[in-house]
Amino acid sequence: MGFDDEDSLLDFNLPKDVLRLLLTVSSSSSLKETLETLAESSRTAAGRAALASVNILPKVLQLTCSIPYPSGREYLLLSLKLLRNLCAGEISNQNSFIERNGVKTITDILMSSAAVRSDPDFGVIRMGLQVLANVSLAGQKHQQAIWSQIFPDAFVALAGVRSRQTCDPLCMVVYTCCDGSPELFQVLCDKGLQILVEISRTASSVGFGEDWFKLIVSRVCLEDMHFPVLFSELKDSSLGDDGFSSRQGFLLRVVSEIVNERIEEISVPGEFALCVLGIFRKSVGVVDFFSRGKSGLPTDSIAINVLGYSVSILRDICAREDPSGSDSEDSVDVVDGLISSGLIELFLSLLRDLEPPTTIRKAMRLSENQEGTSSYSAKTCPYMGFRKDIVAVIGNCAYRRKHVQDEIRERNGILLLLQQCVVDEENQFLREWGIWSVRNILEGNEENQQVVADLELQGSIDVPELSGLGLKVEVNQQTQRAKLVNVPSKA
Repeated sequence: MGFDDEDSLLDFNLPKDVLRLLLTVSSSSSLKETLETLAESSRTAAGRAALASVNILPKVLQLTCSIPYPSGREYLLLSLKLLRNLCAGEISNQNSFIERNGVKTITDILMSSAAVRSDPDFGVIRMGLQVLANVSLAGQKHQQAIWSQIFPDAFVALAGVRSRQTCDPLCMVVYTCCDGSPELFQVLCDKGLQILVEISRTASSVGFGEDWFKLIVSRVCLEDMHFPVLFSELKDSSLGDDGFSSRQGFLLRVVSEIVNERIEEISVPGEFALCVLGIFRKSVGVVDFFSRGKSGLPTDSIAINVLGYSVSILRDICAREDPSGSDSEDSVDVVDGLISSGLIELFLSLLRDLEPPTTIRKAMRLSENQEGTSSYSAKTCPYMGFRKDIVAVIGNCAYRRKHVQDEIRERNGILLLLQQCVVDEENQFLREWGIWSVRNILEGNEENQQVVADLELQGSIDVPELSGLGLKVEVNQQTQRAKLVNVPSKA
């Protein structure tokens, strides 16, 4: 049997027929060498197929069930690694795994390893989840077998293991089982809400290395519109009604990344956009605008992070589509819903309350020193880039939306936006976003163009960037009225 150098195995009471077959197939003299050899061989499709032809998976499952834990941990890890490799894309092995009740075998091991909450066995849990993840890729029958065995209690327990190395494969199993089944995702969001909460808590604590967590968040929060519930569940009750938890800030950060990365692929629900606007409004009332931000996002302040990530989401939502396009009906409804909820009024008010950009402040200080006047007190940017983000949201909303252009004019916002077309040391690319916004509020809007022309004629503004938009001020000598006209392009 080849156990002379493994006396400890004699205490394991392993099935002799299983050991004999594995040793024979691998041409090895010890169990450890056998498992290592077979795991290496099963890394290739040809190797997996060859092992499937001798029906080795049931034997490996039988061995796995027989290895005592934790005394046989080394052999258990090797057998799980072998199972993982055998089930990587080989349908006969994947089918055999389900037929031999492999899901229960692995689930029992996972629960035993996770039972010691103070010191769970991350390695065994990760390897076991990777086995299930590979099996889940085989199809609906395999996914249903895993789901029915693990949902919801085992999923909740495993989601509570605070480890990145276990979080990634767990998210893969959860997402793969639900993918293609709206019904299962609905069950996950209803009866399995605690699973999502625990996964989010784990990811916020230890991070995540693969995209499976983001895929779950994208589906649950953006496609199935369960963001408000999940965001609320991540609240820390000790903070009261006005505070935000670090987990809520983390979720917003992830959602912000998803919206930015997949803005052309996903249609953002109007309810989601309004929820984010509500979070932004709430954060405005919590953040200290008189403490100047020294860095960009993320900052050391949870409230500022919530403020910044929510405005980033709104910026990207409002940039998603050209409202004049034929396929933009949903997007127009989303943006118009935000505008109807007072977005333009809110953002213009925030911009107006902020101190001027650094370029203008320096000029004002010089003038004050000459005239002996004193500086006024104004709100500051809580993080570097806040002003730019506010201007970007306004500019994106104004793109080919005349009612937004008109509202900005009616709220005396044109001069305010013109003042953002300058370099600001605290807001990289403010000048570019300012020019973009001015271009959008002027495009096709004669009333707005006339306001700008009158302002320049009166000497109220000096915006050389207008020429960059292909515009210049032209004065009618008879009426002495000014207007913006297009500058002919040079050949």
